[in-house]
Amino acid sequence: MNKVTAVLIFSLIVVSSCKDKAAKVNIPDDSYKATQTKAIAAMLDSFNIAAANADADRYFNYFTSDAIFIGTDATEHWDKDSFRKWSAPFFEKKRTWKFTALQRHIYFGNHTDIAWFDELLNTSMKICRGSGVLVFQNNQWKVQQYVLSTTVPNEVVDTVVAIKASREDELIKTLK
Repeated sequence: MNKVTAVLIFSLIVVSSCKDKAAKVNIPDDSYKATQTKAIAAMLDSFNIAAANADADRYFNYFTSDAIFIGTDATEHWDKDSFRKWSAPFFEKKRTWKFTALQRHIYFGNHTDIAWFDELLNTSMKICRGSGVLVFQNNQWKVQQYVLSTTVPNEVVDTVVAIKASREDELIKTLK
């Protein structure tokens, strides 16, 4: 076999394997998106109710085993086990958090097993934003990453920055 033939055969193999991989992508259609948007919304509502009811087992079952929780404080970046340990006293004392969705957006990319969301929440901290990444595992949607953020009206940002500046200036130094 000459070099030209070998290169052509190799090229065909590479192109064929690329086509096979591309064909395996399950791009969600509108019907799938509509059905799964409802399922995800129900799951997120149930997730929030589990927290409000201090049902730790149910709440943490909504997370994947490798989930990440990012809280409102710049130091709050936990894996699932660390977040569960940190929050255990709140669940034990039945002094957890109650979040109710005010507005929610759910998005899908080019795969049927990944979605992401953002929502405005009514909380004890007033309006917060929850956002995250969801994966479809074992026939159910699970939270792989959750980010909770407080919202700050633009008119008072300078005041809020002044309040938190000294603490976060120190934190910035340690993070560099």
